[in-house]
Amino acid sequence: MVVTEPFTVAIDGPAAAGKGTISRAVAETFGLAHLDTGLLYRAVGAQVLLGADPIEAARTLEAQALENDALRTAEVAQEASKVAVIPEVRAALLDFQRAFARRAGGAVLDGRDICTVICPQAEVKMFVTATPEVRAQRRFAELTERGHGPVFDEVLADVKARDARDSERSAAPMKPAETAHVLDTSHMGIEAAVAAAIALVRRARR
Repeated sequence: MVVTEPFTVAIDGPAAAGKGTISRAVAETFGLAHLDTGLLYRAVGAQVLLGADPIEAARTLEAQALENDALRTAEVAQEASKVAVIPEVRAALLDFQRAFARRAGGAVLDGRDICTVICPQAEVKMFVTATPEVRAQRRFAELTERGHGPVFDEVLADVKARDARDSERSAAPMKPAETAHVLDTSHMGIEAAVAAAIALVRRARR
């Protein structure tokens, strides 16, 4: 089923809940464009690590900056979480995200405040979550596979710290939208989680 008109799927959730994998699968299934909005903040965070002012980095961000493989490092992720609490940074990136969301042909956006702030009128809204311990284990396995040699307790502490920053910030705190479908992947394989998300979109399309 290919979407030809604007159609927005908004997916929020904490780190390592599976929303990125689910978002990409939904986008591919329905022929929608995909934006991992966390990359916007990672791109700004990467510039800050190089000495840039976070607000200026957000205001001058260009799309090609999202294609940098270095944005996936733990150091950049931590800095992204820090710059994301700055209201001026969030405001600077708002128009970019909203324009992407309503592009012709439809779009899937995943992040922390897509359902609540960026696209509150999205045709489909989901909040993908899992327990901190499950998410830490997933991130631990991912980092181990990449050869980073992490310590699980440190990864768990990092997950909890990011959750606290994201949910307690004054600007667009992470929380499920009242009308969002909550998808808890704590005890779900990725195939089952993807299937559940695709089913939600199919129902909305009907």
